[in-house]
Formats: sequence, C-alpha cells, structure tokens
Amino acid sequence: MRVDVFKGDREALRSLFREADDSESEIDAYLSAGDVLVADEDGEIVGHVQLVAGDRADLELKSMAVAEGHRGRGVGRALVEAALQHCRDRGAPRITVSTAAADTGNLRFYQRQGFRLLLIERDVFGPDAGYAEGIVIDGIPMRDRVWLDQEL
Repeated sequence: MRVDVFKGDREALRSLFREADDSESEIDAYLSAGDVLVADEDGEIVGHVQLVAGDRADLELKSMAVAEGHRGRGVGRALVEAALQHCRDRGAPRITVSTAAADTGNLRFYQRQGFRLLLIERDVFGPDAGYAEGIVIDGIPMRDRVWLDQEL
C-alpha cells in the first residue's frame, strides 16, 4: 500500500468523504480545501485523509475514511502517519481533529494514534448543519463534537 498526495478531481473521492461525514452540505463546503492524501492498494484508492488550515499555524485533519472492505488492516493508521509527516514537513506545530462524541470507535482510534482530548462543542450535529435529525451511533445520539490534538 502507498499513501500519496491526490492530484485528481476530488469528486472521484466523494463516496469516501461520505463515509466520514453525514452532511452533504458540509462536504460541499470543504471538499476542495487543503491537501488530500490517498491510500492506494494495487491501483485502487482505499482511503483518504484531508488536511486543511486550522487555528494559528496548526493543520486540521478534516476528513478521513477507509473503504469498508479494507478496514482493520492498518490503512487508517498509515493514513494518519502520512498526515502527521505531511504536517511536520510543512512546519505545523500541531494537528487537530474532531469527531462526534457518540463515535467511540473514532475516539479510541485517534487516541491510539497519539491524539489527546482537547474540548467539546455541544449541539453541533443537527439540521442547521445539514445532519438528519435522530442520527445514533452505537446507541448514542450524535449531537456533540469532540476535538483532539497532537503536538508535532
């Protein structure tokens, strides 16, 4: 597997972005922003990570997903490692990432990659942001966003 900067039309990656975000309007707002790295296995793109400008000189891991049939095989970890190196190469002092508080799997994954809890924003995921009412993850209503960060 290789991880490289994606140089093509990002519309080709929309299905992966949809794996990471339930709001089409949010995806539309950031799809063309920043840099996107993709994981390629034998010519097939099996995952992506998007990095955008964050607060100060920080970079934000805005979107990341691994295609369903390729999960649990280290693709996500390889994408994060490549993203961290990409940020270091650009001199960023810190990287941030956010996820739904209800998504305990994502929270566990990012902490295993060295991210630490930073803050919680309440009532972020709702109809005003393009999210359907009543989304539930692992039995927990999706309402709040958790931010994590890692010093580089």
